[in-house]
Amino acid sequence: MSMLRVESLTKVYMRGRFDRVPAFRLEADFTVDAPAIVGVLGPNGSGKTTLFELVTGGNRPTSGRVLCNGQDIHRVRYEERSRIAMHYHQSYQVRKFAKLVPSMMLERARSDSPFIHLFDEPQFSPQDGYIGFMLDFFRRLRAEGRLVFVCLHPNEPYHVELMREVCERFIFVNRGRLTHGPTLEALAKDEAFRTYLGRLAESLAPDA
Repeated sequence: MSMLRVESLTKVYMRGRFDRVPAFRLEADFTVDAPAIVGVLGPNGSGKTTLFELVTGGNRPTSGRVLCNGQDIHRVRYEERSRIAMHYHQSYQVRKFAKLVPSMMLERARSDSPFIHLFDEPQFSPQDGYIGFMLDFFRRLRAEGRLVFVCLHPNEPYHVELMREVCERFIFVNRGRLTHGPTLEALAKDEAFRTYLGRLAESLAPDA
């Protein structure tokens, strides 16, 4: 059984209230079978936070489903979803979600503590050893059998090095579409990814 299975997941936002013109569409379909640290990158507004909210049950999908150790997180009671997956947004405040169905009509969580942790653009301060602390924290979660997602918008060379050092696979989110790669160098074969990184892409050149 996969730790996380994202099946034909879509989220569509409409532009108009009456004409219902699609303004944004996120599509995702992937699995993670074992504990890992997954790096997530992409431009602002590309759908990274929306993806994290869908995985943790904080946002309702238009179609598809998210299975966490076989349990559909969107059918779990709201107050128990954090026992499965936790979304930490920037300052590590847990994201809230809309309660659209009475909780008593949903399933109980099959886990007592979260085994999926999603860090949405954590603030990596170069001061006082904080970076080392955070990297050790991610590794400790992984060693404990957790699945860790680290979303970062790199704007300094050391951000790229951090992602390269700690992550085992990568997802590039661009305009609602996901591109997967085992390394940053593999993703750099994609022109859109190189354009996104800009000057930082030079560090991923074969002779860098």
